[in-house]
Amino acid sequence: MSENHAMITAELVDLDLDGTATTKEAAARTLAERMVALGRVTDLDGFLADVAAREAQMPTGLDGGIGIPHCRSAHVTEPTLAFGRSAAGIDFGAPDGPADLVFLIAAPTGADDAHLTILSSLARQLMDEQFTAALRAVTSATDAAALVSGDLAADSWSAQGTDRADTAPGAEPPDTEAEAEGEAEGGTDRFRIVAVTSCPTGIAHTYMAAEALENAAREAGVELTVETQGSAGFTRLDPGTVERADAVIFAHDVPVRDKPRFAGKPTVDVGVKAGISRPAELIAEAREKAARGEITAPARPSPVDGAGDSGDSYATKLRKWLMSGVSYMVPFVAAGGLLIALGFAIGGWKIDKAPSVAEHFVWSDHTSWAALLFQTGGLAFAFLVPVLAGYIAYGMADRPGLVPGFVGGSVAVTIKAGFLGGIAAGLLAGAVVMGIQRIRIPAVLRGIMPVVVIPLVSAAVVGFLMFLVVGKPIASLQSALTDWLEGLSGANAVILGVILGLMMCFDLGGPLNKVAYAFAVGGLTHPTDGSLKVMAAVMAAGMVPPLAMALATTVRGRLFTPAERENGKAAWFLGASFITEGAIPFAAADPLRVIPASMAGGAVTGALSMAFGCTLRAPHGGVFVVPLIGRPLLYLLAIAAGVCVSTAVVVLLKSARKTTDAPERDTADEPRVPVAV
Repeated sequence: MSENHAMITAELVDLDLDGTATTKEAAARTLAERMVALGRVTDLDGFLADVAAREAQMPTGLDGGIGIPHCRSAHVTEPTLAFGRSAAGIDFGAPDGPADLVFLIAAPTGADDAHLTILSSLARQLMDEQFTAALRAVTSATDAAALVSGDLAADSWSAQGTDRADTAPGAEPPDTEAEAEGEAEGGTDRFRIVAVTSCPTGIAHTYMAAEALENAAREAGVELTVETQGSAGFTRLDPGTVERADAVIFAHDVPVRDKPRFAGKPTVDVGVKAGISRPAELIAEAREKAARGEITAPARPSPVDGAGDSGDSYATKLRKWLMSGVSYMVPFVAAGGLLIALGFAIGGWKIDKAPSVAEHFVWSDHTSWAALLFQTGGLAFAFLVPVLAGYIAYGMADRPGLVPGFVGGSVAVTIKAGFLGGIAAGLLAGAVVMGIQRIRIPAVLRGIMPVVVIPLVSAAVVGFLMFLVVGKPIASLQSALTDWLEGLSGANAVILGVILGLMMCFDLGGPLNKVAYAFAVGGLTHPTDGSLKVMAAVMAAGMVPPLAMALATTVRGRLFTPAERENGKAAWFLGASFITEGAIPFAAADPLRVIPASMAGGAVTGALSMAFGCTLRAPHGGVFVVPLIGRPLLYLLAIAAGVCVSTAVVVLLKSARKTTDAPERDTADEPRVPVAV
């Protein structure tokens, strides 16, 4: 319990705030001054500014006369609690009136999990009426600190007017009996709910909402399991628990991580304070939605959501980690590539020889503006490999993986290990951080682990490995790959074009599509004639599926639903802009016909683009970067050929289906003659 003692002492308790504080700002200052006196806060005004900023996000007053101002702050040296009591009450914005119990919770920006777990435990205790009643009855600062730290039991104050019917002797056993009875009957008939709670700071409201929901569920006879996505980290609910759940409750003020896990279930989605103030209503609402059969549509996951779930195979984890890096890299590709393309379009091919605009810029000269665009795009493009490596590591180890990931990616650029080096650096960085996190660390070092020890050690290890161990072999492999691409000609180039075209059109923006795209973009970091041909083939093939669906809905509209015909109008622009995902609505509705047709056209376009020797210096832009394409007319011809092939195949496949279905539809409206059996 020593860590509890360090967090609150008698010197951090004020049982009479009335004499010094009548507002929440004054109360926070009074309690913060006690922290300053003990060296827990280094800058009073800076810390109070952080408290006020957190309060501005959402009032911290809770029903039941509780105020919990709290924040993370760089001015806090160690996690600290200060407790104050006000007979008159202080307004913290709670619906039921002022608070007489005030907790000021201070956490440093790099607080370790052990301390944050203790803070979360306190947050849960605040939902216990016996605990808060004891705090109102306590008469000395020493006893108050002991109550909070757990050294003094709350029920020792029950004789002093803290009588509660629901916590009196005999109240708990019936609850336990009811649960046991439910289990004896198999437990399968109980209504099951899974919940997620989270708040911006992840210290107090997250855990208080969880406790309130659990208490309300016990009273309602509902089986409820909560995932707290707080500062002390979180453990994802078991997939089987989620699968068996009848409904879901989200009580959150920050995005729910891995939200697609809960798709297809009745869902109540509210702010975290609703989970604290009206948990019984939320449970009742969840049951009503389940009874009505309301479900939520699948949500699109963020790149890092679910990266490396414990139940995944290693191959699945690896794919998720790589996709995390690629997904965060793509915006840099788009922004940097298009800026470079605009620079070339305005300034011509020699714009890459222009002097730095920081030293020479003429406002009236269009070449200077072209150089500005080109050089800005080049800087954005320089982030590709570091961002790829950094977010692969992020997908593996969360935020601690960012520093070694970015460092390793920068080393890959320095030694010319390119795209392959970035992948290796990201995987190494994530593995190193995950290894460090498994080491048992003395308590005295835990506070500096996230901000000093892990970044320092992991960056040094990854730098050593990339510079001296794995970096040079990878750089040699990258050089060999570049030479191979440079030497591609004839049948070999056509075969590569077919493969890239198939990959771009197989999952229409999914993992395989992104792998082909990342391969092409990686070649642009050190462009050669071969890598420029690959980039051209990849973009051309990626444009085919949406353009083909748009053309098919135009020439054979009767084969498509009204919604698909409407989507076809938008697909013209999406395809022309190289947004392969424009074909997804068609593939989702009829994958067995749309995907093969798209792949056929993509393979034709990729092969023709490589055969024609078309090149592309921009990684994105579609038809809008035609001026940057080598042999542009042949390039457009390759795209047109692929679009026509895909359109023809999808029309033939859909027509065959319609022909097969026709007799059944033709007889559907005929009078039916009863048949005797």
